Amino acid sequence: MTTPTLPFLADLVALRRDIHAHPELAFHETRTADLVARELAACGLEVRRGLAGTGIVATLRKGESPRAIGLRADMDALPLHEKNEFPHRSRHEGRMHACGHDGHTAMLLGAARHMAENRDRLDFDGSVHFIFQPAEESEGGAAVMIEEGLFDQFPMDAVFGLHNWPGIPVGEMAVMPGPVMAGTCAFEISVRGHGCHAAMPHQGVDTLVAASQLVLALQTVVARNVHPCDSAVVSVTQIHGGEAWNIIPDDALLRGTIRTFRPEVQETVERAIERLCSGIASAFGAQIAVSFDHRYPPTVNSSAEAELCRRVAAQVFGEDKVRRSELPSMGAEDFAYMLREKPGCYVWLGNGPGTGGCTLHNPHYDFNDELLPLGIAYWTRLVEAALPSR
Repeated sequence: MTTPTLPFLADLVALRRDIHAHPELAFHETRTADLVARELAACGLEVRRGLAGTGIVATLRKGESPRAIGLRADMDALPLHEKNEFPHRSRHEGRMHACGHDGHTAMLLGAARHMAENRDRLDFDGSVHFIFQPAEESEGGAAVMIEEGLFDQFPMDAVFGLHNWPGIPVGEMAVMPGPVMAGTCAFEISVRGHGCHAAMPHQGVDTLVAASQLVLALQTVVARNVHPCDSAVVSVTQIHGGEAWNIIPDDALLRGTIRTFRPEVQETVERAIERLCSGIASAFGAQIAVSFDHRYPPTVNSSAEAELCRRVAAQVFGEDKVRRSELPSMGAEDFAYMLREKPGCYVWLGNGPGTGGCTLHNPHYDFNDELLPLGIAYWTRLVEAALPSR
């Protein structure tokens, strides 16, 4: 494993923990953005603020080449109550860095500082844009940055992202071409029957029975409509209906999520859900309506850039430490919007077993600070590989 000497590593760990202690939600990362901008300016980088409100782009240039790449980190936290008791736990109830964006931000800051301080010793020719993005968690901050001119104001040939991943050992990385994270779509199904006294169900149309049949029927959508070699998930996550123990309600509401990798599979799933809604409505004498809210698209790595990242990971961590068995995931990631506009690659960096073995989005999660020099080494070598001197 090859990692650079980082005289500022202790300061970087302290910075990461400071961000963890002060989590900020989507589009409200004001304190974090101020800290990031201050650190980048201290490195002598060109710093531009304001994209998507709290977004920041800093640029490091070397040589005469017009080539450029982007390296992206996300800054926002989650609306989750932290249950850790260490000194740097969240100081804000109901907000927590439970996905490691504090570590991603610190890691990219460390990479920017290391590259700026060692510019003359590094072998690259071109420009590196360090992208600090707000609102990755469900709010699509990447799409907003693009809409507000990210790639127009900062032309780049490719863009790269990284996420820590509990369950992969520290010092290992997962890389693969093609789909690596699923597209996500929320659905909402309203069921209307005819309310009545619970002791006289024959006088009404039982909304909850129809809704219950629909929950069960939805489990067949993937199993009996999607090709066995394709991947999809349909999960019902909310059921709302009724207020009293002796009244059959007029209405019920179901909500859930769909995850797919390909548009045609998404279309198949939606049409199957619509057929089930229509059939169950007819069978029970209810009225059922479904709506779909398409959110993040699939995150799809381009082949050439994925191979480049694989080679870089092999150089930094060792050939036997580069894996692809964990990929792809049915989780979603708004870096997908950037990969729809530019070629690039999104990789997973092993975070070890995690605090108490917990995964991402867990109230006991904490980013593993051992990853900071590893991520900096990867980002630095990637810049040299993507922008080689000619």
